[in-house]
Amino acid sequence: MLRERGALLALLIVLFAAWAFVELSDEVVDGSTAAADEFVLLLFRSPHDRTDPLGPDWIEETARDVTGLGGVGVLTFITFAMAGFLALQGKRHLAAYVIVAVGTGMVLSVLLKAGFDRPRPDLVPHAQVVYTSSFPSGHSMMSAVTYLTLGALLASAQSSWLLKGYLLGLAALLTVAVGISRVYLGVHWPTDVLGGWAAGAAWALACWTVARYLRRRGRIE
Repeated sequence: MLRERGALLALLIVLFAAWAFVELSDEVVDGSTAAADEFVLLLFRSPHDRTDPLGPDWIEETARDVTGLGGVGVLTFITFAMAGFLALQGKRHLAAYVIVAVGTGMVLSVLLKAGFDRPRPDLVPHAQVVYTSSFPSGHSMMSAVTYLTLGALLASAQSSWLLKGYLLGLAALLTVAVGISRVYLGVHWPTDVLGGWAAGAAWALACWTVARYLRRRGRIE
């Protein structure tokens, strides 16, 4: 009974996150979020010079370091590193599942960005080179997909609730930090990040639910 309740709760959260993404995307397409986007984006800038991010130079450099944790290269490396670790443990099916879950999430992110084709913010200078459209934030979405998926799978293998909480909390912290760094660097509107978080969280939780189903049937370790 407890397992069924857990699966139902996970499904409800997936549906809620997907609904939140759809609602937000409608607002973005209609232009209803423009004023809020501009207001929040400028909160990260000096009130006297919008070209200058808040704080000393080392904070801006740290933001670049943090945002790099959501880059395709870093996330691909982490995914394959984790898959290799699982394979060496004899969990080859689980390793393959991790690659497929994250890989398909990356494809979905690319398709969503191409579909919405929202322009990048032009209100402030970009503090990092960008070459794709804006909504949803790929860094935010892929951070959620990768870190939350890996965190959930690793947490499910732990018997201690303290360790479970630590792994899930760390995954959430990384996801949130990457998203905030994108707004701070002026390369995304806040709603881009919110959309990325919603879509990424829905995908990660859906992948965890499927993994749970496959594990109970002995398809993955």
